[in-house]
Amino acid sequence: MAVLDLFDLPKGAPLVGLDLGTKTIGVAVSDGLWMTASPLEVIRKTKFTDDAAALFKLMEGRGAVGIVIGLPVNMDGTEGPRAQSARAFARNVLRIREAPIAFWDERLSSAAVNRMMIEEMDMTRARRAAVVDKLAAAYILQGALDRLRP
Repeated sequence: MAVLDLFDLPKGAPLVGLDLGTKTIGVAVSDGLWMTASPLEVIRKTKFTDDAAALFKLMEGRGAVGIVIGLPVNMDGTEGPRAQSARAFARNVLRIREAPIAFWDERLSSAAVNRMMIEEMDMTRARRAAVVDKLAAAYILQGALDRLRP
């Protein structure tokens, strides 16, 4: 299986959204109707096979059928090393297990989430650090879900 267009993801079951960081993977999950994305968990990166196993376990537990990965595109629309890393992650996932995967432009997702946590939630820096990755994953997934809605 290859990386899919967002509109080719399988319908009728939850999706997971991923915010890939250097040390963590933020994970969010949608409802089966693709209306709402909710932050789920942060996977602390160790070995890729262990990270993938943790991801698959979360997907199975939620009945998720597809993955939306945040693609960190540069502000000018080009792809740099972080985007290449996200694409490599998707290729490596597909080597372990077939899974419908699509990318979603994540420009400024972490910045938007941090701003929301500071301005609207009045969170401390320590609390923001603990939840930013899974909230960014939810922000990414919600953007994709909103695009999929007619």
